[in-house]
Amino acid sequence: MPARRLHEGLPGVPEHRNELKLFTELNLSPVLQQQLAHANFTIPTPVQAAAIPPALEGQDVLATAQTGTGKTLSFLIPLIERMPKGHKGAFALVLLPTRELAMQVLEHYRHLTRSQGTASLVCGGLAEGPQLDAIRRGAQLIVATPGRLEDYLQRKLVNLSGVKMLVLDEVDRMLDMGFKPSIRRIAAALPKERQTLCYSATLSPEIRDVARDYLRDPIRIEIGSVLKPSPTVELRSFEVATDKKQELLEHLLDSSDGSFLVFVRTKHGADRVARRLVRNGHSATQIHGDRSQSQRNAALRSFAQGHHRVLVATDVAARGIDVADVAHVVNYDMPKEAEDFVHRVGRTGRASSRGIASTFAAPDEAHALRKMERTLAITTKKYRVRSKTAAHA
Repeated sequence: MPARRLHEGLPGVPEHRNELKLFTELNLSPVLQQQLAHANFTIPTPVQAAAIPPALEGQDVLATAQTGTGKTLSFLIPLIERMPKGHKGAFALVLLPTRELAMQVLEHYRHLTRSQGTASLVCGGLAEGPQLDAIRRGAQLIVATPGRLEDYLQRKLVNLSGVKMLVLDEVDRMLDMGFKPSIRRIAAALPKERQTLCYSATLSPEIRDVARDYLRDPIRIEIGSVLKPSPTVELRSFEVATDKKQELLEHLLDSSDGSFLVFVRTKHGADRVARRLVRNGHSATQIHGDRSQSQRNAALRSFAQGHHRVLVATDVAARGIDVADVAHVVNYDMPKEAEDFVHRVGRTGRASSRGIASTFAAPDEAHALRKMERTLAITTKKYRVRSKTAAHA
């Protein structure tokens, strides 16, 4: 889908049409082309095809695209290509909402640069020493969460005056988490003459404010509906009493193949559901804000590698989950917002593979479920639970 002009009061440019079909068509260094080929990146996703060429030309980009559409590669390729060889000090800054996302971006960067590019991870929950050592050694890329980076700025431990590229990834989530003041103070420490790439799943009024404040004549890219589950995901809903949810979850596990990502509302709930699953013979682990960083990393790695079939997660932790081939997403607790539903469901049915998303709704949540369906213009296949198995309504 081509990039579109940025309307509604934001500075715009003429529509940017892109006919990019293969990564080999890009004018990239031989080393980067080799790494893309080695990683089996051949055909760009729509957001990559639309965002990479203008970003390589130095233009600002404002892209709305759902999770799992290849956004990370769409900013890392121009970032790596535009980084001056032998540059000392921070040339590029990537801001993300969670530690997990930051760590994954850094891992992709190291893979694409064959670990030749110097980088520093700046986020809470990890020791400061290695982060600051990498900065002092002249890291060319800083991948950071806003809170810890702002702390370093206040303590004069990092100098961002040489940054020429700023990436704001999952900016809608950063705003949800209260990082808007931090982003403003960090941006104030950057040169005004820079390139900014901004990615969001939605284009809310707050995101428009961010675009006005930090982007200059951006190329506007919109990939598909910004608030709609992928058509590759089969949507199911189950009317089930709260005290029968665990039983229903285990029934689905017993009657289905593949991995399960289970979303619950609270940290306590995540622990409880995971413990019951383990007690009943299922391979499960959990990820939420109260777990230590090492525990979260271990749980995510174990799930990604298939050592645990079930990962139970809260929404805050979920934005950092980037795992291929999740077969089944379960909304054990109803999401509070339609946007959260889209983000949860976006963890399955990725890269054109099929997936299933099941939503558990207590009888008194039927109205909330219908409202969410109307908001997203979707219809879920409905089931009603009467006993140990689900009966089609």
